[in-house]
Amino acid sequence: MAVAVAVAVMGGEHMNTDLALALTSDMLMTALAVSMPILGVALVVGLAVSILQVVTQIQEMTLTFVPKVLAVGATVLLFGHWMLTTLANYATALFSNIPSYF
Repeated sequence: MAVAVAVAVMGGEHMNTDLALALTSDMLMTALAVSMPILGVALVVGLAVSILQVVTQIQEMTLTFVPKVLAVGATVLLFGHWMLTTLANYATALFSNIPSYF
């Protein structure tokens, strides 16, 4: 994605601050995009279970843990292919552009 932008920023010169910042930014945005489905589902399920506990006054510790584990597992099954493809595309672009960084 933005790895090509980082190479364009470099302009054929040696690695500089702009290139390092572009690569770091791209890495962090990729990590954020890949982690958001799991974090979002865990947040929503945790909030729903917490509201259920407050309403019913059930204070069982495993009640919060089991639904989150099941929801995160289902999210990984559902989004796992996209996550792996995104990470593989990022790594492929990064490694294929290594010669142009130096």
